[in-house]
Amino acid sequence: MASETPLLDELEKGPWPSLVSEIKKTGYTGLLKLYELNYQDKMTHWTHGGMVGVPGYDAGVIGRVSDRRDILADAHTIRFIQPAGWFYSTKKLRKLVELWNKYGSGLMNFHGATGDLQVVGIPTENIEPFFDEAAKEHWDIGGSAGDFRTASNCIGPARCEMACIDTNDIYHTLMTDPDILNDMHRPRFPYKFKVKISGCPTDCVAGVPRADFVIMGTWRDDIKIDQEEVRNYAKSGKVDVDYIVQNCPTKAMSWDGNELKINNDECVRCMYCLQKMPKALSPGDDRGATILVGGRARGRYGAFLAWTLIPFMKLEPPYTELKELMYKLLDWWDENGRAKERIGETIYRIGAGKFLHEVGLDPLPTMVKAPRNNPFWFYFPGEVQVDEE
Repeated sequence: MASETPLLDELEKGPWPSLVSEIKKTGYTGLLKLYELNYQDKMTHWTHGGMVGVPGYDAGVIGRVSDRRDILADAHTIRFIQPAGWFYSTKKLRKLVELWNKYGSGLMNFHGATGDLQVVGIPTENIEPFFDEAAKEHWDIGGSAGDFRTASNCIGPARCEMACIDTNDIYHTLMTDPDILNDMHRPRFPYKFKVKISGCPTDCVAGVPRADFVIMGTWRDDIKIDQEEVRNYAKSGKVDVDYIVQNCPTKAMSWDGNELKINNDECVRCMYCLQKMPKALSPGDDRGATILVGGRARGRYGAFLAWTLIPFMKLEPPYTELKELMYKLLDWWDENGRAKERIGETIYRIGAGKFLHEVGLDPLPTMVKAPRNNPFWFYFPGEVQVDEE
């Protein structure tokens, strides 16, 4: 018997996992047929989903409607706020799976770039009863549209010795803050605002390329060196210490075969040497976070990598200074941003100097994204002291 989805079947070939195979397991035939038609016609049959949601929540449900209602009328996506560090209770997950199989397609996504757990494929009439039952299990809807998106954090000190901040506590504090939850559930911003929390500059949650506000653990004293372990690495032959030293991006290291030295004033915390020799090298004891702003994968001005806003901030519960800074940026962006413009794009369009002036931050060399190519220097009256002859 000929397959109804010959083009999709091609995507099951090869040694890698296949989305098509996973959809087939759910028995979600309408979605398969629509995807097959997309490939046949070389165009999408998804249209704008309009406004769908749960009463009292203006975000968290992403509308998906097709122009082939004879095949599949609608297949909305619902986002849920995931626990800190992705530490799920299997009991809670099993109950959510049970509810999703009852009301939806059975397809689940762990996790999107937004950070949330996403359940994919539910008809409009099932949204409210599904949400009502999920809410009884204490699942809360995440973000969508122009709002504060669900944050995402690396596993941090729970399993990583390189973590310089408690990523899980920071995440939990932010995601239970009433103001943040209100801005997550009721969009009011020009566009999305993503927050990523990384325990160290390795940035395992990829905040720099895709988050508007990055909280990245770091240290400001010297890297701790266990010289005996460095020698053990060198003797083992598994690690080429000379090669590591040569590849230090700022040439801040030296190795004479017996002792490793680091010029910490030149170190840029790239984590390369610490990743290669974790038993020998570890972050210093004076720990905090670097705050970066403006990352996004694509947009009207192209892709942006987040750049440094605050070189070092001590982070201690209840993280009042962090939240005050974040809302200072949000209020400025809400006032100045255009529709569908992320905060980094607004800063780029208006200018970093004006942005820093209006949010009350002093400019620092570490804030520079790239060397200047404009020979002119503009300043505000009163910023420069002029010595009179």
